[in-house]
Amino acid sequence: MADKPPRTGVTFSPDQGGLAVDDSPLRVDFGRAPEGVIAALDRELGPGRALTLDGCGAGISRQVAWGDLVLTFSENRFVGWRQAARSAGQICGALV
Repeated sequence: MADKPPRTGVTFSPDQGGLAVDDSPLRVDFGRAPEGVIAALDRELGPGRALTLDGCGAGISRQVAWGDLVLTFSENRFVGWRQAARSAGQICGALV
């Protein structure tokens, strides 16, 4: 069975509480389980790419990127995002 292509109608807008889903009351808030967050973004944006943990604090166990949107996770929770010069929550490394 062939892989399904990603959907193209959903836009995620990062904000201080996590990710808003444009034109919807749905959200992907900080504190959600990594597996569910990653699955939702993979389904909508295509497969994310795992990044190294260089520059990450002790609480960060995973970092995944979809284009220029990078989400950070602790062992059990979605804890931060960064995109261009914007960020919220716990992130890895310095913003450029």
